[in-house]
Parts: sequence; C-alpha cells; structure tokens
Amino acid sequence: MEKKQLWLIIAGLILINCLTVAFFLTKQGTGFGSGEVVATVGKEEITRQDWLNVMESRYGKDVLKELIDQKVVELLAKKYDIEVPEAAIDREMLLVKTMYGNSTEASSEEEWRKQIEASLLLEEILTKDVEIPEAELKAYYDENNSLYNIPTSYHVSQIVVKTLDEAKQAVKELEQGSNFSTLAMEMSIDEFSASQGGDMGFVRAEDEFISPKYIEAIEKLKPDKWSEPIQVEDGYAIALLHERIEGKKYNFKEVKDEIRRVIALEQMQGHSTVEDFWNEVNVDWFYGEK
Repeated sequence: MEKKQLWLIIAGLILINCLTVAFFLTKQGTGFGSGEVVATVGKEEITRQDWLNVMESRYGKDVLKELIDQKVVELLAKKYDIEVPEAAIDREMLLVKTMYGNSTEASSEEEWRKQIEASLLLEEILTKDVEIPEAELKAYYDENNSLYNIPTSYHVSQIVVKTLDEAKQAVKELEQGSNFSTLAMEMSIDEFSASQGGDMGFVRAEDEFISPKYIEAIEKLKPDKWSEPIQVEDGYAIALLHERIEGKKYNFKEVKDEIRRVIALEQMQGHSTVEDFWNEVNVDWFYGEK
C-alpha cells in the first residue's frame, strides 16, 4: 500500500475513533436521564436524547462499522496466525511522527500505534497468499532506497519577530518565566505556526525551506531549551526544541516484508477493504445488508 494511502487510512480511523469516544461516552451518560437538558436557546430546551439522536443519525453507522472492522481484522489475524512485529510498527510510527504528527502525548502516540498495527495486519491479511520473488523484492529496494532512509528530525516551536530588539525582548520574557506557546501566539508574525503556539511539527536537516543557520542552531539545542535569536528571511526567530529523532537507514532485511506487501497490493486487482471479509466471519449488524 502506498504511504499516502496508508496515512489517509490511519487518519480516517483515528477520526472515527474520536467520534466513537464522543458517541459512546454520551450514549452511556453520566447518571442523568435522557430528558436531561444539555442546552437552552431562549425558552427552548435541547435534551440529552435530542443530542444523542442527532449523534447516532450522523455518526452511528460509521462508528459501528469501525468497531466491526476492528473486530474482523482481529479475528482474521488469529485465524491465519498473523502478527505484526514491533519493529514494523516502530518504523511506521517513526514516519508518522516525523512526517505528519507533532503530538508528544503518550496517549496520542499509543493510539497511533494501535491504528498502525491494525493497518499493517489488514495489509498482511490481504496479501497473505501472494509470493514475490526475492530478486524482485531486492530490485524494488534498490530503486526506492530513499524511502527507507529517515533523516534526523527535530520537533520545533518558534517565535518569529521583525527586529532583533523584539527577539531579545522575547528571550528576556522567556527567561523570566513566560510560557513559550503563549508568547508565540502573542508575538510571532509567522502565520503558519503562531496560531499553534509556535509549533512547527518536525523539521529535517535537509529541508530546503529551512535555512542552514536555523538548522545549525537547533542542532545545538537540548530538549526543552530555546535558542538565541536566529536571523531568518522575515526577521529573527527563537527556536524551542521539543524532541530530536535520530535518523535511521533501514537495510533490505529490515523492510523486506513491507516491500512484499507493497508489491503484492500493487498487483492486486480492484480495491479491497475489510468489508470484503465480513461474510467470512459471519458479520450481522444493526443496519442489515452492508
């Protein structure tokens, strides 16, 4: 499966998981009856039941389908004795963090790991009967070597201001205990990151859009430390390093199974989904025929 497709699937699964939490937390309630008033508009009341009815009509089918799909993948993995090595999950997690994510919360990372595992299990199930010659696997690796070379990356936040005096003032306020994120929202002129509290996500040393001076400055930082003012195109920046992830180059043996799945999925005709396996595990659900 192409990386772009994988990330779209993972993002979609996480979105639905968020809806799942919201839906079932409200469905279970907090000890109040369905007639509990959750909002008023003038003299009009909106009850918990009104709210739940709309939630179910909008999200109920998708949430239930997601729960079914998760269970189907689990059952099929057990049936065919399929497991995903932790190393494979770690590799995909590294890509997710450095390319698409900027959250460092443990709960968020654990959720990513679960979704990555589910996605890889599905790929293994879809391609379990496909055999690819060793020579073809090696040729793919040699031709796409850059895909398996993850450069050193830095999770950075920044405050960008127009003048050196403003930059020095920002550093002074940080030294006096000001919160970096709050200060970035108040002072930074960078439209991309200011609204995120200065959070830029991960940047790479080889990024052509980041100046060498900027990279040089953050390379010297320790986690949770900020830099002195750095001259940039729009003025001056103060960079805060959250996390550094060392680069890694994966050899053929480490990614051989992944390459087999990629080639196998490319060779498969049509678009396969978890629903294709519903009959195999006898799925019966509230909404009838899928």
